[in-house]
Amino acid sequence: MLATRIRQKDGIFYFVSFKAKDLLSRVRFTSRFYFEGETIEADVDSEDPIARFIGKVERSEKAFQRLLSRRKVREIVNFYESAETQPAIPGSILLFSEEVLNFRPLGNFQSVGDLHDPKSGFLIIDGQHRLAGLHFFGLKNPGLLDQIEVPCVIFDGKTGDFAAEMFVIINSTQTRINRSHLIDLLDRISAYDDETRLAANIVKKLYDEPSSPLQYKINRLGGRSRQEKWILQAELFNEIKKLVVQNDQLFMKDFRGKADRAFELVADYLKAVRTVMERIWGSNEKYKFTSSVTLKAVIRALGDLTLRDDLIEKWRANPSPRVFEKVIAPWAELQDEFRNEGFYERFPAKGQIERVRVIEQRLLRQIGD
Repeated sequence: MLATRIRQKDGIFYFVSFKAKDLLSRVRFTSRFYFEGETIEADVDSEDPIARFIGKVERSEKAFQRLLSRRKVREIVNFYESAETQPAIPGSILLFSEEVLNFRPLGNFQSVGDLHDPKSGFLIIDGQHRLAGLHFFGLKNPGLLDQIEVPCVIFDGKTGDFAAEMFVIINSTQTRINRSHLIDLLDRISAYDDETRLAANIVKKLYDEPSSPLQYKINRLGGRSRQEKWILQAELFNEIKKLVVQNDQLFMKDFRGKADRAFELVADYLKAVRTVMERIWGSNEKYKFTSSVTLKAVIRALGDLTLRDDLIEKWRANPSPRVFEKVIAPWAELQDEFRNEGFYERFPAKGQIERVRVIEQRLLRQIGD
């Protein structure tokens, strides 16, 4: 196989481009397993082909790879199938062999030459899930494998500890994108569905637009800020995405997926909430109304309100916060229930997910059907 030899200090490794089918025939999938009661994610008798594949993966105490995740493999296969303009595997797969591989330079090109395959195949240091996904993508689309070339970096002639150490370094130090940061990019990525991109656009406008009651109150990057932030962008996005999906007829068909119109509806609703709850809006030192747990419940309540045809028709005829104010006016009687003192006793729950639901139900009961 044609390879480029690369030297760094005392180390030598190789860069190779493989056809997808050729690479899959050269690698070994492994996972670390102690045989001491650890749960195996899947077995060979499962009806799920991915689970059967995982069940057949070589397991040993000497391996360093984690058990393959069915969910992650499915997500990667879905990406391979939906990515048309984006490259399937833009980053290198890292491979390893304890054998010293024979490298024969080509003519005067001392760094380019023919690299021999190891007798026992390559172990995968980084990229095992990507290759598992490629395997299943190939089963469903065998003709497309010839259109995919995979960049690989090959290390050879070292002990297994070398590969294990590199695995640990990669997985403990690599930078991962914060989810709130990622939301900023969703409306620019064509691979995502229209509902996802619309939700991301609405959240962006809720942060940017002067008419938004949440302007600059959304923590966009998940880090610290000098300004007071009420909710993480990722948390708000999840609720807005549920809102869009729950009322697909309104947001994706009636509004035709237009972010300006969808934002106007959400902003008018939040303006109404701000007016009705004026005494405690933004008073997070004493109340928890504009904290993340309550704001999520408030957005979910909007999901129920958008299913009221008469309410939406009134808003369409005269877009204004006043339409929502008339409906949620009874919430004003609940303001003291959101005091910090005793808040968790008044809204008892086992965790935040359940507490959001408890608050949402309390808000909806107050305004009735």
